Amino acid sequence: MDRFEAMRTLVAAVDGGSLSAASRALGVPLPTVSRWMSELEAHLGARLLVRTSRKLILTEAGEAFAAVARRLLDDLAEAERAASGEYREPRGELLVTAPIMFGKLHVAPLVHAFLAAYPPVSVRLILSDHVIDLVDAHVDVAVRIGRMPDSQLISRQVGHVRWILSASPDYLARRGEPDDLEALRDHDCIAFEGLQTYRSWTFGSGASERTVPIKPRFSVNTADAVVEAAAAGLGVARLMSYQVAPAIADGRLVQILHRQDDRPTPVNLVHQPQPVQPLKRRAFLDYVAPRLSLALEKIEESLGKA
Repeated sequence: MDRFEAMRTLVAAVDGGSLSAASRALGVPLPTVSRWMSELEAHLGARLLVRTSRKLILTEAGEAFAAVARRLLDDLAEAERAASGEYREPRGELLVTAPIMFGKLHVAPLVHAFLAAYPPVSVRLILSDHVIDLVDAHVDVAVRIGRMPDSQLISRQVGHVRWILSASPDYLARRGEPDDLEALRDHDCIAFEGLQTYRSWTFGSGASERTVPIKPRFSVNTADAVVEAAAAGLGVARLMSYQVAPAIADGRLVQILHRQDDRPTPVNLVHQPQPVQPLKRRAFLDYVAPRLSLALEKIEESLGKA
């Protein structure tokens, strides 16, 4: 039995939730994966996994062994990266995460340009509106929108975004433009589920914070769908500046109640601390940070003129 392969298989099974997932991830036949796990348990004299019809459960011994196995595999991968020259020149694979719409509009194009500038580097870009654990998922760089909680992570702020209220010219022609936040009570609204509450919007913060009830004519859980619904005249939308700026620029939406909801929300590039930072990550941060800053500044300029 190759103990490193067995540990790698155990960790893949834990991450994927089943032996079948480990088989697919590692490109190893399922019977081989099952045999390696049986041999590992026999070698250790302990039950590591409990297989049910629906999921895989680690025993107490399995949890302890999997944690140590993951650490050993991480150390081995670090040693391999150092030996292969990752700390002498930018090379290797980067795992980057970003919110879905921000990633599509601003991160992916920069990744394309970065790859052209650094041929020895490859990038896996994961777009998700859920916060991905950098340690568990082995993420190199994450784009995070929002205030950073106190943590051991290293962050570099590249700019900020803010909430914007908008509606289509057709809707405003039919219903009129609200003259203050309280007037939103009488308008059809489009709720962005997941990032906002369904029946109200909160503006400001601290002593100036106020909550306004809304009537959601339509609700949906992706920003681009909110944009399309608002452009179709279904009601007033509340979106982040980067999400709505293109539709305002091309005239499909009109910004309303200017500066009523302009609390700045920081945009950060986040990564784990390391005694020696891999050159691939340093190169990525140095390439992306100033370009993202410029893009965010242009968004603010365009909305300031809207």
